[in-house]
Amino acid sequence: MRFEGTEDYVATDDLTMAVNAAVTLERPLLVKGEPGTGKTELARQVARALNLPMMEWAVKSTTKAQQGLYEYDAVSRLRDSQLGDARVNDVANYIRKGKLWQAFDADGKVVLLIDEIDKADIEFPNDLLQELDKMEFHVYETGQTVRAKHRPIVIITSNNEKELPDAFLRRCFFHYIKFPDTETLRKIVEVHHPGIKPALLTTALTQFYELRDQPGLKKKPSTSEVLDWLKLLLAEDLDAEDLKRDGASALPKLHGALLKNEQDVHLFERLAFMARRQR
Repeated sequence: MRFEGTEDYVATDDLTMAVNAAVTLERPLLVKGEPGTGKTELARQVARALNLPMMEWAVKSTTKAQQGLYEYDAVSRLRDSQLGDARVNDVANYIRKGKLWQAFDADGKVVLLIDEIDKADIEFPNDLLQELDKMEFHVYETGQTVRAKHRPIVIITSNNEKELPDAFLRRCFFHYIKFPDTETLRKIVEVHHPGIKPALLTTALTQFYELRDQPGLKKKPSTSEVLDWLKLLLAEDLDAEDLKRDGASALPKLHGALLKNEQDVHLFERLAFMARRQR
């Protein structure tokens, strides 16, 4: 069971090595990187490449670790007891299985994605330490212990919004997805926009990397944003000549796909103004 990438996902050698190392060690793979670099998509492609079902747990700021295990619906049980419903005699009727329980209970190996773990509070990773390490947990309301029938492949993503606890990091195999170099990005573009004109792609990527490397930029555009930008360029049937800037603006055409805040737009407007004054 080895991951080598797919025809829809360009995986670098170090990324495929990280995935396969985590599978071999049977440890969660913690993937960090800039937003838009394909961390979430990695889990989907691993599941596809290994022909395994996938379960996705999207973490929010209000998410608690317990929700991944199970939730006990005491309110419904109280309501049913008032209505004389016979279901109240079995507490299991009011236990809702979380994503970890579903993954542990699956009849075969699955890929479990815990997406954007850094969105939750700092205690969230600590509250999952034993469950992810021992692959079991206790259900206090029913007295049962839930153990994984087949150890799932766990992929955890983080946008680095907050530091994760050392005890949690020790239990993971870590990989940071670096922003792709030009050659890798060309391969990624070819997957999403096959047959794009070489001259257009060269000019567009040159402008894109110049924009990304501009000092003072608050939010650098990501892989997903350059793909959106190229989609717009193709939809408008623009070519390399159309992308040439006239000097009145330092901004590339359709820059709204790349720059997502007014500070960065103003930065390039100031650069264009200073360039005109120096002429």
